[in-house]
Amino acid sequence: MTQHFAVFGQPIQHSLSPYIHGEFAKQCKIDMDYRAIEASPADFATAMAAFAAAGGRGANITLPHKEAAYALCKEVSEYAFHAGAVNTLIRQGDAWLGDNTDGIGLVRDLTERERLDLRGRRCLMLGAGGAARGVAPALLEAGIAELVIVNRTPERADTLADILGEPDRVKTRYWEDLGNQGSFELVVNSTSAGRLGGKLELPFSLLAPRALAVDLSYGEVAIGFLAWARAGGCDHAVDGLGMLVEQAAESFLRWHGVRPQTQEVYEALRASDPLLQTGD
Repeated sequence: MTQHFAVFGQPIQHSLSPYIHGEFAKQCKIDMDYRAIEASPADFATAMAAFAAAGGRGANITLPHKEAAYALCKEVSEYAFHAGAVNTLIRQGDAWLGDNTDGIGLVRDLTERERLDLRGRRCLMLGAGGAARGVAPALLEAGIAELVIVNRTPERADTLADILGEPDRVKTRYWEDLGNQGSFELVVNSTSAGRLGGKLELPFSLLAPRALAVDLSYGEVAIGFLAWARAGGCDHAVDGLGMLVEQAAESFLRWHGVRPQTQEVYEALRASDPLLQTGD
């Protein structure tokens, strides 16, 4: 019997998730369909209820619904709890179970595919929304020395720091004070500036020698941040394509009990579009 899965977001037409999960299903010989469903914030809960009623077994959640998805869950994983956001839903009986595989996907991409050591790095997180919430716990678990969070709305940065519950390692600062925060060995852009057509104005003084810069987005929206990182002398400037593939594999594992191989899918996506060839 065909199993039904989907990704929910707005906008969603650009999503690579249907291709990724389709390739995973072929590889693992699992009969499933996976489609993209666009839903506005006002319609999200209704769309999820309709999907469940039609037999939906699981879903991925992307912008702007990750925090709203958390509220729909009867239970959440420890990663989702600390993030306060969900990117993976699993149907169990008549309820949704929520997980967050973003952070696991990011760390796996950086440490296994890119062969980078995150331990001991001072990390700057730009943004404090659902994307930042998803990856921050895993970065701390991976051994970064300090996490400094800045957000245009400082209250959101403070909320994320409180959720993480490690005041000795997690700090918040005002965006206007970025130039006075010293340098960082890891800078993570989780903002939607590129997606909304905006531009981040960042000082090169943020970048320590041999720094790593990561944009959680990929394709055209990541170009500006990666260009800034390279101009500032970063050793590595990495987009979010590898994270996307790895978090998808983690979701697939939770749904089907088997983790697919990711490298071939990742390489196919990189080769498919010049705009996806912006990462190191």
